Amino acid sequence: MRLSYPTSIKIIRVPCTGKVDILHILRAFEKGADGVYAVGCMEGDCHYTSGNFRARKRIEQAKALLDTVGVGGERVEMFNLASSEGPLFAKIATEFVQKISDLGPNPIKLNKKHAA
Repeated sequence: MRLSYPTSIKIIRVPCTGKVDILHILRAFEKGADGVYAVGCMEGDCHYTSGNFRARKRIEQAKALLDTVGVGGERVEMFNLASSEGPLFAKIATEFVQKISDLGPNPIKLNKKHAA
């Protein structure tokens, strides 16, 4: 099955979303990402027992931190999907890109342009 989702999405595969650290999320914004979302397995179905719960906690911490620094916590999300939900992945990707597009560019990117 061929899925269609926006080409602006860069997929970074990790063995478990529990391996995604808050620094990875913040670095993505520093490098110019307009939004970041993590897709993990269904809650309670993590092969590594609690990786998706750790990821959810880190996403919430990133949201709070991004709100504090003025970037906007709504630019970070976490979704839980089963591996068989490819069409739902494509739908979420499209909706998230639209949401980020509505928010506009990453404020860090804008500040770098003005400083240069």
